[in-house]
Amino acid sequence: MLAGVAAFALLTPLACSAIPSASDVRDTNAPATSTPAGKSGAAGAKNGADMPLAPERYYAQKLNWRQCAVGSSYQCAALEVPLDYAKPDASIRLRVLKVPARSADQRRGSLVVNPGGPGGSGVQYAAAAGQVFTPAVLQSYDIIGFDPRGVGEPDRVACLDDPAMESWLSMDDTPDTPQEEKRWRDVLAGMGKACATNSGSLLGHVSTLEPAADMDILRSVLGEKKLNYLGKSYGTLLGATYAQEFPKNVGQMVLDGAVTGPTDDDNQALVQAAGFETALDAFLADCVEEGCALGSTKADAHRRLNTFLKGLDSKPLPTLLGRDLTQQLGETGLAQAMYSKAYWPQLRSVLDAAFDGDGSGLLQLADAYAGRAQESYRSSILIPNLAINCIDQKSDASVSDIKRELPSFRKASPTFGDTVAWAGLACTDWPVQAQFPWVPLKADGAPPIVVLGTTRDPATPYAWSKELASTLDSGVLLTREGDGHTGYHEGNACIDAAVDAYLIDGTVPKAGTVCK
Repeated sequence: MLAGVAAFALLTPLACSAIPSASDVRDTNAPATSTPAGKSGAAGAKNGADMPLAPERYYAQKLNWRQCAVGSSYQCAALEVPLDYAKPDASIRLRVLKVPARSADQRRGSLVVNPGGPGGSGVQYAAAAGQVFTPAVLQSYDIIGFDPRGVGEPDRVACLDDPAMESWLSMDDTPDTPQEEKRWRDVLAGMGKACATNSGSLLGHVSTLEPAADMDILRSVLGEKKLNYLGKSYGTLLGATYAQEFPKNVGQMVLDGAVTGPTDDDNQALVQAAGFETALDAFLADCVEEGCALGSTKADAHRRLNTFLKGLDSKPLPTLLGRDLTQQLGETGLAQAMYSKAYWPQLRSVLDAAFDGDGSGLLQLADAYAGRAQESYRSSILIPNLAINCIDQKSDASVSDIKRELPSFRKASPTFGDTVAWAGLACTDWPVQAQFPWVPLKADGAPPIVVLGTTRDPATPYAWSKELASTLDSGVLLTREGDGHTGYHEGNACIDAAVDAYLIDGTVPKAGTVCK
């Protein structure tokens, strides 16, 4: 199977209005400083990659918590970590945000969170804790978010300016001719060169192993013997990697919407394409039942939608936003709506408008996916997503490899298959490789780790959650029957009760529990 970056980022979207802006969570005070102390960084032995621990000074630093912004109830700090764990003298700083527990009497410690991506901001995710967690968890924990290396300011992976991003996101990513195939390969190779030029040495140090090691420094400076953690989507891979490297330091860990680690025979892209198609089938069935312009049967609706999308390749649709809706943007907008059932009414409406000749609504969904705000992509997750995926697993896929695999991708997803398949070239010419080798995720010796999977999850198909739960030495599978990406605090009281009991009281769900 083709190896490489999947076409769709593995992010857990939130309503934009609920996530504070970067200025709201910015720490305008001094960064964290190192102070001598006797605390050991290695509370538990590592059992994974041959990656050295950071020197004592990183584990001994004090976080200088300050109010994030005027009027804010959040606290911000900066965490210092080695840029290169093999040569740890040079350091970078990571933004950290704390939402204090609502009850001092019930507080049981810190809970570190990551929303996925890769490329999602843990700082902004923690600031949206009221959306992410139930009141019971907010009573019990300080919610801690950090921006993984390469994601947040000031040390962020940089590649393209805004006009170049605009062009990249709207170009034809499903080439039909040898000339288009060459252009797509050249564009992706140029992306890697631009990232190397504009990001410098940071580009070679954003593998998942490195922020996992950063989390152990964070655990220590928070004063915690164990890391309590909720990771969603790609955040599950980050959490599982931490458990592999520091199994004895794992506390309560919930991995929601699992991503499995890369392998030599990697079919993740194919499985993800099928996952998006499964979610689309559920939407189309709902659309037909509710009454929509796509057709009177699911098969008719599917045919009309795919005909519409393919037509955008030769004839992009005008919009009221001053930009045309291309095939890539149309598919991206559609994919955005697959992440949550809450998008479905909006998607029906924007598709009605698109069939009437106005692609504005579908373009707005694509912009939301890409993180476009005020004509800027500064906060987009797509560039760090590419950088992290490509360093985690170097690909040698060629154009001929992609074309050979296209029938399998089209069978898995008639709608998204071509896009996902051609994304397999994204990492072929990537200019850097990981410093430390990837290791299988076993986490031998870790306490029970809850893996939560949703049966019709588009971005992280349910099969991945089953696989990770069985791969981890202490994995416990919890299943939500339903639609949308990830399962906790998504309207299923059974799931919420099971996760809360585990996080707050340490009650491990019975393996194989299914919440309908």
